[in-house]
Amino acid sequence: MQTVTSRDGTPIAYERRGSGPGIVFAPGAFNDHTRCADLASALATDHTVILYDRRGRGESGDTAPYAVEREVEDLAALASLCDGPATVFGFSSGAILALLAASMGVPVGGLVLFEAPFAFGRPVDTTMPGRLADLVAAGRPGDAVATFQTEMVGLPADVVAQIRQSPMWPGLSAMAQSVVYDATISISLAVPTEAMTAVTTPTLIMYGAGTWPKLRDAAHELAKLMPAARLLEVDAANHDIRRKRPLP
Repeated sequence: MQTVTSRDGTPIAYERRGSGPGIVFAPGAFNDHTRCADLASALATDHTVILYDRRGRGESGDTAPYAVEREVEDLAALASLCDGPATVFGFSSGAILALLAASMGVPVGGLVLFEAPFAFGRPVDTTMPGRLADLVAAGRPGDAVATFQTEMVGLPADVVAQIRQSPMWPGLSAMAQSVVYDATISISLAVPTEAMTAVTTPTLIMYGAGTWPKLRDAAHELAKLMPAARLLEVDAANHDIRRKRPLP
């Protein structure tokens, strides 16, 4: 892992592979730089791929106070490592971040938005980021993770209870502060701004054939607002982007 310094001085850890046109992978909640590693490896044969730990997770730093704009600056710093405008592949909340960055003038040559969790027509709980932050501050990171999973993701409580007993739980709890940030992104940008839908960067909007209906519907709604974008259903399920078969 290497680091690049973001505008506010925060070190952002990243891994670079391959050579050629640049692709930066912006992952979602509970993800570090390894989340998109399989896909990145497939593309590294003829691209420079950059995988990074978003601030507040993995080996990256975390400078207070948090603002979504700081994550845009992180993405800009990573994109600047590429020769020429990079494509940004955004997964989940990372897709919202990618589209926001393009709308704010970050030099982006292309966007791939996989299942951005916009809430078109659905109510959102504006208290969620504060509630999660309070739980983390009170020394209850596990409760913050469980609240995010049940109320934001929509997992049944019994499923979350099972996950809580699994070996992955300590790793999820270690990322509790970062889910405050994902909640902030998803709530404050529950629907894209006019500037975001006016982005003219070549854009591919993707969703999995077996994903949750709310994410499929969000992809279709976003495509309606961005008529120049291409909408693509892919062979994936359950909000998953891991490659299941060799690329053609």
